Amino acid sequence: ELPESWADMQEPLLEGMCFTLKYLGMTLVEKPKGEDMAAAAIRRIVATARVGARKSQKVILTVSPRGISLQDADTKEMVENISIYRISYCTTDKLQNKVFAYVAQSQESGALECHAFLSPKKKIAQAVTLTVAQAFQMALDLWEAAHAGR
Repeated sequence: ELPESWADMQEPLLEGMCFTLKYLGMTLVEKPKGEDMAAAAIRRIVATARVGARKSQKVILTVSPRGISLQDADTKEMVENISIYRISYCTTDKLQNKVFAYVAQSQESGALECHAFLSPKKKIAQAVTLTVAQAFQMALDLWEAAHAGR
């Protein structure tokens, strides 16, 4: 449960806020940001996830000013670590409002990837999106503070 004033809390975000979500999948995208691009990508991912036989992987998504880390909820194995500087966009889908997605540049190929996750409630998907936005702001503030003395 998130307290009402959670958007104002800085401390937990520095450590990382955790959300348990189901990983729906990934698709390549042409543009680093944009609502239409994200909506189309999410539609593709959801359609593919529905057709797929395998069960969605349950992950613990941790958001911090360093970025997003994904951990398998069952095995606790680290799946991926995405630097905040590689993330170009995040959103909660308007139609599928329990879906949170972000676009990041792949470390290996440099391609733009849209990753989508299903949350148990609309409120949680929105909370993840707001938390990532906060993490961006905090990372920027920390970066500016570090460079202010130069």
